[in-house]
Amino acid sequence: MTPQSSTRRRWTVLAICALALFLVGLDTTIVTVGLSEIGRGLGAEAGRLSWVVDAYTITFASLLISAGAVADRFGRRRVFQTGLVVFALASLACALAPSLSFLIIARIAQGVGASMLTPVALAIVVSAMPDPRERAQAIGVWGAMFGLSMAAGPVTGGALIAAFDWRAVFWINVPVVLVAIALVRALVPESHGQRARRLDLTGQALLIVLLWIAVGLLIEGRRIGWLSPLALAGYGLLVVLVAVFVRVEARRADPLIEPGLFRVPSFAGAILSAVAVFVAFSMTLLMTTLLLDVSGWSPVAAGAATLPMALGATLCAPLSGYLVGRYGPRLPLLLAGGCLVTGGLLLLTLASGLTLAVLLAAYLFIGIGVGFANAPITNTAVSGLPPERAGVAGGTASTARQLGIAIGVALAGGLVAGADRADFPAEATPGWLVITACGTILLATGFRAGQRTVPAPV
Repeated sequence: MTPQSSTRRRWTVLAICALALFLVGLDTTIVTVGLSEIGRGLGAEAGRLSWVVDAYTITFASLLISAGAVADRFGRRRVFQTGLVVFALASLACALAPSLSFLIIARIAQGVGASMLTPVALAIVVSAMPDPRERAQAIGVWGAMFGLSMAAGPVTGGALIAAFDWRAVFWINVPVVLVAIALVRALVPESHGQRARRLDLTGQALLIVLLWIAVGLLIEGRRIGWLSPLALAGYGLLVVLVAVFVRVEARRADPLIEPGLFRVPSFAGAILSAVAVFVAFSMTLLMTTLLLDVSGWSPVAAGAATLPMALGATLCAPLSGYLVGRYGPRLPLLLAGGCLVTGGLLLLTLASGLTLAVLLAAYLFIGIGVGFANAPITNTAVSGLPPERAGVAGGTASTARQLGIAIGVALAGGLVAGADRADFPAEATPGWLVITACGTILLATGFRAGQRTVPAPV
């Protein structure tokens, strides 16, 4: 094989893996503009539609780290192909769903498939790119693709719903995944981790229960009452489970999430920031979509309105990577936090009425904030740690991002689901304040971040 053909093959592997990543990110946000259509089509109440998004994101978040460990042990290509098959079958089930309960179960299955794609595909790309400079370029493309896919979801979803109906947002996955499976079989080499980590089944089970209870309380809190006996019992159970999870993980040789890492201030700040930026992103997306829906906008118009957010995230992601490499994480973190705060403050002005120019400006600032945030968060999470901890730290940061999406969707749904046009401004104000607060968290992390971090023992 000539060097040119070898290079072409490596970048083809990247393209295949990036395609899978694009689908995973797309399916996180593509349904947001179609939630009202899904509710009408399946006869579901508005307050329960958040489960359509969060059934996917919670499952995805809770299984991410274990999926990477399974792939290292049994083969990355094998697990990647399995994930593609599961994702395609689950997408088919979503498209055929006769009821909301069936759709939620199918979305859980979709999340299982997605968890086998993102960490495994990145490991395949890293393994296929032995040259450090080429690998850095590939990871830059990878990061930009994830941001693009998340931002492109509402636009794509609106167009598909306008052309067909809400089921098309799931149908579209099937032919794309079939092409990806064929390409993986033909072009992606098998690889394994140098050291296969033991599976932490106890920690995995506890994490799944923890996330489902936490997000379930946020989604159903408005319906059952935030201070009802059932909710209070849920809060108590959550506290107990967190204590048990920390105790169990602290005693594991290969824990799912290493509690000791959170004693490193830079790591703890990065994980908190990862949750915050995606809480802000998902709350903005869902709450503004619901606002436009009650204001009479069509799904395609609501999706098109988010284009400034997609543009900001896409253009600023690679610039953020350059700034981190040149100057360290502080500057892009401060830019990200400042833009999120500005976007949140602009959204607060919508309490006096929907103004398109203000909404588009808010979308742009929040998109820029999300674009600037990813690279410094990952850098800050891993750079203050020894190299052997980088994989666990990166996996935890990825889990934090998905958890942020799940929390944001749950909060948004709990605040404004079912609100009419007259009540929406008052119901939405706490949500806009949360988005602004998320920006201040990034600013605080940025001020604490050094220009360059030096690995330190934990």
